[in-house]
Amino acid sequence: MTQTSDALIKAAHVLSDACEALSFAAPVTHVYNPLTYAMGANEQYLKRYGATKKKVVFLGMNPGPFGMVQTGVPFGEIAAVRDWMGISGGVEKPAQQTDKRPIEGFDCPRSEVSGRRLWGLFAQRFGSADDFFAEHFVANYCPLAFFEGGRNLTPDKLPAAEQLPLLTACDAHLRRLMEVLEAEWLIGVGAWAEQRGRVALAGLPLRFGRVLHPSPASPAANRGWAEAATKQLIDQGIWTA
Repeated sequence: MTQTSDALIKAAHVLSDACEALSFAAPVTHVYNPLTYAMGANEQYLKRYGATKKKVVFLGMNPGPFGMVQTGVPFGEIAAVRDWMGISGGVEKPAQQTDKRPIEGFDCPRSEVSGRRLWGLFAQRFGSADDFFAEHFVANYCPLAFFEGGRNLTPDKLPAAEQLPLLTACDAHLRRLMEVLEAEWLIGVGAWAEQRGRVALAGLPLRFGRVLHPSPASPAANRGWAEAATKQLIDQGIWTA
């Protein structure tokens, strides 16, 4: 472990503790915090791939039900995390879960499409995970996943009174993460993540960008996400043609 990864792990624990103190009312029925029950896997990710300073940080919104919720890694599609990153294990059963969205860890049979697209592009362009993470990192703004029964609820849909303390904790964590990594770029994966990044990191000497979210709910993403995201990153001067 390096000073950098150690600082990221400490920051994750601070964020997790802050989130554990929050409460959320109906229609939210269940809140999953992978930084608790999947912290073992998350720490593997931070130790292995957060050990050095970065140039570019990609920022997602919050965990997907078949990605980070299962693996503890942002956009954590199981095959990408297990086979490309070499991370496995470290996921326990949370104390409370909904039967409609069980935590099966690396045994989950479902695939997170957004994560498959995101990590698939990085694997295609860089080859190995080590080569990608040499200058890049991927994080989520919010560590919590919200469910109404089996339906996924995103944090931007929470009432303002519930959002405020959550956003405050997430803003503080993002600032700490960017200060530790000394990154030059913050790239929002989707408009909301970019917007939150600009708010949280106001005043820091950073450049901001955005890529189309790879969600299968996005018609534009379904028309060829990898090609669209690559063009956006080249056009913004983050990647070279």
